[in-house]
Amino acid sequence: MNGFFPLTLVAVVLIVLFVLERFFPLRGSTRSLLGRLFINLGLAAVMFLVAIALVQPAVRSALHWSANRPFGLVHVIALPVWLEFVMSFLLMDLAFYYWHLANHRVPFLWRFHNVHHIDPDLDVSTALRFHFGEIAFSAGFNLIQLSLIGASAWAFAAYQFVFQAEVLFHHSNLPLPIGLERVLSKIIVTPRMHGIHHSQVERENKSNFGTVFTWWDWLHRTLGLNVAQSEIVVGIPAYSLPEDNQLGNALLLPFRKQRDYWRRPDGALVERNRRSEEAGSGRLAD
Repeated sequence: MNGFFPLTLVAVVLIVLFVLERFFPLRGSTRSLLGRLFINLGLAAVMFLVAIALVQPAVRSALHWSANRPFGLVHVIALPVWLEFVMSFLLMDLAFYYWHLANHRVPFLWRFHNVHHIDPDLDVSTALRFHFGEIAFSAGFNLIQLSLIGASAWAFAAYQFVFQAEVLFHHSNLPLPIGLERVLSKIIVTPRMHGIHHSQVERENKSNFGTVFTWWDWLHRTLGLNVAQSEIVVGIPAYSLPEDNQLGNALLLPFRKQRDYWRRPDGALVERNRRSEEAGSGRLAD
């Protein structure tokens, strides 16, 4: 499949979301947009270079290997082409759920993924902000993921397009009508859902790991919906000083001694008190 057309569509999604969230923001900004764009685009530039050097060769190798062998979960039994596509799509998304979960639960991986989370505001540009180390590790993940699933090249290309567009969408600062978003959030990850994942409160940060579909969070009991956006402070408490979110510091952060992530620089632990009936709510808060 020619990659130019899907890449162009993803770029259009990025531009449209960026413009819309400037006029209709879901959450107020706390830092200069231009300063954040410089940092996020700088991290993105290094990330893309690593993706070209490591991730793309790993993906091509895995797809070529699986194309020449009837190996992988979708080849255990003979399936119609359409069902093989659907199963490949779902399994790739489930695998990304586990990869995202690992990036939060494994301390070494979290050192790198934390760079994504210390952005003090959350908008579509945050979707471009990943440390090059995390992207390098994802090359190995992609190699294992595609080899074990046995996805075809066209199933992978279709998933990648949806994956990239959805990542841009749920990182955006776009205030969808709450009724519409409550319906959408039963199927796909939405901006309010992912806003909770970027909260400074540890238990909220460790929820909503889905990338495209929300079903995996439902099944694994990691879904968090009942936090209003007005109550969310975005970022990681220990890295909330302005100098923490500078390009050089962000690039070096994984290689330095780590702080107590969930305490502010003054030592205060960031927590949220919730009423018991709210804690059991399965309804997306406004």
